[in-house]
Amino acid sequence: MFGSIPLRHNHASSRGRPLEASTTALSDTSFESLTLWGNLKRDFQIIFRRDPAARNWLEVLCCYPGFHALALHRFSHWLWSHQVPFFPRFLSHLGRFFTGIEIHPGATIGQGVFIDHGMGVVIGETAIIGDNCLIYQNVTLGGTGKETGKRHPTLGNNVVVGAGAKVLGNLNIGDHVRIGAGSIVLRDVPSDCTVVGVPGRIISGSGRGCPLEHGKLPDIEAQVMRSLLDRIEQLEQKIQNLPSP
Repeated sequence: MFGSIPLRHNHASSRGRPLEASTTALSDTSFESLTLWGNLKRDFQIIFRRDPAARNWLEVLCCYPGFHALALHRFSHWLWSHQVPFFPRFLSHLGRFFTGIEIHPGATIGQGVFIDHGMGVVIGETAIIGDNCLIYQNVTLGGTGKETGKRHPTLGNNVVVGAGAKVLGNLNIGDHVRIGAGSIVLRDVPSDCTVVGVPGRIISGSGRGCPLEHGKLPDIEAQVMRSLLDRIEQLEQKIQNLPSP
């Protein structure tokens, strides 16, 4: 598809590479550029579908730190993948300073990702985030120690991570998973599940509800307390009904 882009020169490059090598390099560069801009376009468009407060393109372009952090990350990740020293980490540091969102340039982020508000979000070096994920403020996709290699989570497509949630370690989070606000996930989660609590527990086999309906997530601890209170009342009633000695 991109190999049909015309070349300006019909001779070998000044570095002595053959014409075919130059054509291949140009095609790869063109493909990477189109992919970069395509990802940014999807990141921009998804905001209007996910955030009811997004009113116009100028407001989103100027006032959404999550979009700014992703735009900086797209470029820093491109530099990181081409083994450019220093500048990827420096861009990541600038993004953290201006947006409050820290994304390591080594992290891999899919298309249509929306970081809502975003203050305090931390995404580690080996983290992988799928397409159309929604991440709220103060979320951490981090490691659990000083291990090397793949040490950060992998999120599937259409995952929702609620405010303040922590996903720690080399975990696999399936597609269409919802992680409730304040949860701490320490184990793998299969697709189409809802996870809440500390540590995170699977409380539903369907995660395909509206990604903004956090108020409808069940309160596991309240349910346990209620069941214990009901049991105590039943025992008290039985004691009261015992015949007198």
